[in-house]
Amino acid sequence: MSLDKSLKKILIIDFGSQFTQLIARRIRELGVFSEIVSHKKIKNKDIGKSVKGIILSGGPLNVYDLKKYSFDKRILKKNLPILGICFGHQILSKLNGGRVKQSKHREFGLANIHKKKNSPLIKNFFKTKNFVKVWMSHADQVSKLPKNFSVVASSQNSKFAVVEDNSKKFFGVQFHPEVTHTENGKKIFSNFIFSICKIKKNWSSKAQKTRLIDEVRSQVGQNKVICALSGGVDSSVVAQLLNKAIGKNLYCIFVNTGLLRKNEEKQVVATFKKRLKINLIYVNAEKEFITKLTNVSDPEKKRKIIGNLFIKIFERYAKKIKNVKFLAQGTLYPDLIESKSVTGSQTSKIKSHHNVGGLPKKMRLKLVEPLKFLFKDEVRKLGLELNLSKEIISRHPFPGPGLAIRMPGIITKEKINILKEADHYFIQALREHGLYNKIWQAYAALLPVKTVGVMGDNRTYEYLCLLRAITSEDGMTADFYEFKKPFIQEISNKIVNSIRGINRVVYDITSKPPSTIELE
Repeated sequence: MSLDKSLKKILIIDFGSQFTQLIARRIRELGVFSEIVSHKKIKNKDIGKSVKGIILSGGPLNVYDLKKYSFDKRILKKNLPILGICFGHQILSKLNGGRVKQSKHREFGLANIHKKKNSPLIKNFFKTKNFVKVWMSHADQVSKLPKNFSVVASSQNSKFAVVEDNSKKFFGVQFHPEVTHTENGKKIFSNFIFSICKIKKNWSSKAQKTRLIDEVRSQVGQNKVICALSGGVDSSVVAQLLNKAIGKNLYCIFVNTGLLRKNEEKQVVATFKKRLKINLIYVNAEKEFITKLTNVSDPEKKRKIIGNLFIKIFERYAKKIKNVKFLAQGTLYPDLIESKSVTGSQTSKIKSHHNVGGLPKKMRLKLVEPLKFLFKDEVRKLGLELNLSKEIISRHPFPGPGLAIRMPGIITKEKINILKEADHYFIQALREHGLYNKIWQAYAALLPVKTVGVMGDNRTYEYLCLLRAITSEDGMTADFYEFKKPFIQEISNKIVNSIRGINRVVYDITSKPPSTIELE
């Protein structure tokens, strides 16, 4: 996210928490601009007059292991309000003279915190009761408060769950108010930015659209840009954003990998070439992708093969167009945070995304990724601002590697055809029953397992189909959707009776975490 020097903002100093971007998002939802910087890079001299408050994020580090983190202590003397969250709460206490040690009782998950005194940070947070459920995730805790700090709220295992030094406007919370599991967590941020930091609203989807269009124009100038278009929400929004920004200098390339959903290539061409009148190059690379993936079963290798092959195809076609220097992608923040640390902090890599960790080290084209600090729901709001249809905006997420990562093990043409049909029946049923828009993402997967079944008087030995449907706000956490029994029975019968190659259907009831949304 580029720095707007004139806009009053909240500065978020990232210590490697996988929820850091959620903090920024909560603040943006409240209508205030926020910027994330790494604890390794931000110095006291870098903090300008536009910064009206600072948030110290959580992270996987230990406060008492000084070698693992760096932080300019002079930032604490800027006379700015500071809110420390989890690790940020611990470091704020430590650097002000308090103590932090390993907890005798670690806290992971929901906990009740009880109010001990009033504070501007918790105004209306507890509502009418004396306790509230919050999401804890820590193995260390503050064991002694700094001078002039006082306890605002406590949990059973964390005496200092909320603390303050109101004279300096320093506040610390041991829990994560940014995650949806914390009850009324947004109130913590609302109190901090409006009551304590005294910032007025200055951020909206409309302002975001204008900013991103200006940034794209500034980055690419008069050069032509190729856009990797898949037809999904993310790439569709990028394509329309660039269309608004640079018009005829945009060339969208849609690659049929052979790993798309049923009839997807026809829908994409009809929407973007015929309806939106965007320059669209259709590439049928089905044989090329399937050949490269032959006998490959490792999910990381699949992602990297697909990412590399995409780039080769884009560069191949870029040579046919004069003055093409940029490649635009629909990369989102969850893609970045699961592939690598976006701010240089020590987040843990979960998996490579084909458009992040799967990219080759050397590329002729420079990347344009205007959505890389946005979540899916923010992208959808942006798409509506760009006048994309609700039909496109409401589509469930579909990964760039496509069916390749919904088919653990070796990929074959037969398995692709079986999976396309199963996924088609599942999505069609969701639409017919009015469930599609109640679910954040749903899909069918084909597991590398065959089971025995009986159809009529005959023994069958066919694949096991897994169905996954989840509810989520942003893709960072997710829970399974609770279908009623008649629907599950209906779709199971439909898939087994209609598709040769599947004789068993199971439903995935695992949340994220501990699982990811996709299988690979």
